[in-house]
Amino acid sequence: MRIIGHGIDIERIQRIRNEIDSGTNSWVNCFCSIDEREAADPPPAHYRYYAGRYAAKEAIAKALGTGFSGKITWHGIEILRGKNGAPYVRLNHDVAKFSDELGILDWHVSISYSSGIAFASAIATGE
Repeated sequence: MRIIGHGIDIERIQRIRNEIDSGTNSWVNCFCSIDEREAADPPPAHYRYYAGRYAAKEAIAKALGTGFSGKITWHGIEILRGKNGAPYVRLNHDVAKFSDELGILDWHVSISYSSGIAFASAIATGE
């Protein structure tokens, strides 16, 4: 196993709360898939959930070496919950194709929270 890419990101939970509470659901709909929205924690813990997913998606885009540009989109990266509650990555469409071209076989993602901040780390591995 070799590391192909690594990305980290942090996000203020209050910033995400402000976006969500702005009076429209457009931010959540633009940023998250239906599956991600269905897995969200109930209010008020959903602010933390979305901040963690935001940071994780940013970390993955960094691990891809591109950031969010070109065909690397928010909906192309999903952060879902496994049966044990741990986050896992599902890539879609052009993001999955790009990841395959880089030789990425697996993703390791971790999300943590402290003092109003969501932290995420993503490691892309291949053969």
